[in-house]
Amino acid sequence: MVFKKLATKLEQDRQRQSVAGMAYNPIDIDFKARKNLFINKMSESALKLYEREQDIKKFTKMALEEQNKNSDDHLIDMLFKQGVIDPLDDEKLFGLSSNAKLLKDLGI
Repeated sequence: MVFKKLATKLEQDRQRQSVAGMAYNPIDIDFKARKNLFINKMSESALKLYEREQDIKKFTKMALEEQNKNSDDHLIDMLFKQGVIDPLDDEKLFGLSSNAKLLKDLGI
């Protein structure tokens, strides 16, 4: 809630500055306004850092959830349950090595 108010305030200040223009008389500087501008810029950068940190946390959480849900071992177990044959099974490899048609096709 606080960050939303801060973001709204910074956006309003940014719009006000764009309307007022950037040219100013250096002798007539209002130091209080400049100080507020400095604080607003710091607040804006702090807000951006906070939002970035929250985005990273959210992305990390999503990535870790997906990783746990779709781990390699889980996917392999699901495939074996569906009837997929293990290509590294010794019997299957022996069957391929003794397959005369396959060996002929490979030119061995």
